[in-house]
Amino acid sequence: MAGFQAPITIHQAIDRINRNEFLLPAFQREFVWKPAQIEQLFDSLMQGYPISSMLFWKVKESTKADFRFYQFLKKYIEYHEIHNDTIATNGVNDFHAILDGQQRLTALYIGLCGSYAYKEYRRAYAYSEWSYPTRHLYLNISSEYTEEESDRKYKFLFLDKALTQEKDIYIDHFQEKWFKVGTVLKLYKNDGLDDFADDHVLSKESKKIVKQLERVIHTGLNINYYEEDEQNPDKAVNIFVRINSGGTSLSFSDILMSIAIASWKQKDARTEINDLVDAIRAKGFNIDKDYILKSFLYLYHKDVRFKITSFNNDFIGNIESNWENIRNSILSLYDLLKTFGLTDYTLTTNNATLPILYYIYHKNIFTDFSTKIAYKEDREIIKKWLLTILVRRTFGGQTDTVLSQSRRAFTIDVEKTKLEIIHNFPSVEINKDIKKLTEIGEDYIEELLLTQKDSQYSFPILALLYPDMDYKNNNFHQDHLHPAATYNNISDSEKEIYGWKVYNSIINLQMLDANENMSKKIMNLKDWVEKETLNSDLKRFMDSHLIPQNINLELSNFSEYVTNRKILLINKLKEILN
Repeated sequence: MAGFQAPITIHQAIDRINRNEFLLPAFQREFVWKPAQIEQLFDSLMQGYPISSMLFWKVKESTKADFRFYQFLKKYIEYHEIHNDTIATNGVNDFHAILDGQQRLTALYIGLCGSYAYKEYRRAYAYSEWSYPTRHLYLNISSEYTEEESDRKYKFLFLDKALTQEKDIYIDHFQEKWFKVGTVLKLYKNDGLDDFADDHVLSKESKKIVKQLERVIHTGLNINYYEEDEQNPDKAVNIFVRINSGGTSLSFSDILMSIAIASWKQKDARTEINDLVDAIRAKGFNIDKDYILKSFLYLYHKDVRFKITSFNNDFIGNIESNWENIRNSILSLYDLLKTFGLTDYTLTTNNATLPILYYIYHKNIFTDFSTKIAYKEDREIIKKWLLTILVRRTFGGQTDTVLSQSRRAFTIDVEKTKLEIIHNFPSVEINKDIKKLTEIGEDYIEELLLTQKDSQYSFPILALLYPDMDYKNNNFHQDHLHPAATYNNISDSEKEIYGWKVYNSIINLQMLDANENMSKKIMNLKDWVEKETLNSDLKRFMDSHLIPQNINLELSNFSEYVTNRKILLINKLKEILN
């Protein structure tokens, strides 16, 4: 039953570690304590200080085989041996996974059963016993610290085995005796402290110190713990996240990524994922672990929510075996987004790209998808769909629900896709399946029209309104039709009604070819239109630039211009967005 259990001794805890009855879950961080922290822990125990309660998760039944667990670290070598070994748990007895207490238990285990090696000053970083001498924990049984010397009482130190020769009693050049801490385990077992003291000619005071250590390890009930026995990995991780929230920020996705990385068998997952993130950054976009994890789920799992139970060995194995294609599809996806003129700033949510990723990946068309003529029609469909989704802000709020709904156009049960009967990106089908995509009315569109120049949303709105621009080569500018420099020339009454908020909004913006905009500069709207239509069709020019016709385009007629352009843009956006 869950709750606080009868406390156990340190010796009992060590025995359980040795019998693999205490293990570490994959989401645990690695051991990070320094030698001084271990030494202080033993001093605290010797002085009778409590070392706080721990939290163990009783793992049984199928949970044992579904997830990866690790043994405790025994031989620590700085930079070189810092990773815990995995252990196959299928077919083994039930065990406890340590949710809180890993650092303390590992410190006790290393101090009593293992060793700690750290680099000597000014020696090579390449591993050798000379650069990283093996050290064992020893306790000085000849003297103690004074209050002036330290806040500790007992002198625990990791000593170089080249000096100690790993002897049970080491006598230093000051003729002080040091007791190898791990020796206390066998002394108690054989009930041989008296004989040991006689053999090594220990004084009464030295024997008293060893006796105190013996009580701490063998009879003191120093390991207090709470046991969680519900076989719900998500609950275990949530507990772990909460108890670690006081230190370095740790999220649920941090845990999931740790599990995914730790569970890859053939590839160095951390390097692979970091290289992908760097490659996407080089294209001008940023993706994080949440996006990568969500990609895995969207491509392969029936449930797109972040859950520990989803990241079992079978699922992670499937991701690893298909990693190259997944990576190449994500790279291809962001190459495509770049041709749309999107940037990290204007791509307001990466989650909106997951249906596109699914299509590119499962269709196996990721090679040169952004450039091949054969995919031109698909690219146009995808561009319009994505820009529309960004403008509608469909993937805000309940994102997981929207993602699940959007995937129904491709598959129902994940095991089998519909792509063999889908010839182009199914934008219409996706939108039908997303339940929040209701028809957009004039009120919402009027709000869109007040979007300010260079905001995150102005680009997708203008890109929808001006679909024929050269976005692939980034050859476009957001341009004020009535130039920004002339704002102060409108009447005071119009400033009161409209103000800069209207003047600087979509109502007074167009997307213009970069060269054309350099030519236009701050020319007023009426003069610019006359100049550009001297030898061309006025109606076609006005239509393509979405400029209201049959009205006076002088700045003094700004009110009529605003009214007519709003009507023109509302009708255009209604048609596009619905």
